[in-house]
Amino acid sequence: MEPEEQVNELVSAEGRNRKAVLCQRCGSRVLQPGAALFSRRQLFLPSMRKKPALADGSNPEGDFLQEHWLVDDMFTFENVGFTKDVGNVKFLVCADCEIGPIGWHCLDDKNSFYVALERVSHE
Repeated sequence: MEPEEQVNELVSAEGRNRKAVLCQRCGSRVLQPGAALFSRRQLFLPSMRKKPALADGSNPEGDFLQEHWLVDDMFTFENVGFTKDVGNVKFLVCADCEIGPIGWHCLDDKNSFYVALERVSHE
């Protein structure tokens, strides 16, 4: 499926997630359907790995990702964990298996939590 077709399948007419958002590794539910808004913003996420390796402050390899689910309240999540601060950023990880980062949160903006579409699955 083409990326644009996939986005159209996942995003409702209101711009929200049509399907539940799950951890790719363990299948744990991260967000309920309709809980997040689709957002395009280029953000750097380190390569996927276990939580302790993300917080060591080294310059990790990673990807610039553009398509995200935007959540405005951390209590909207069903199941998410956060790394220690890396500069003014916390990375989001699966709270069950601790794989990540699946998303990004800047400490300067208390109401913006981004979950990368490429780092999660949908059901």
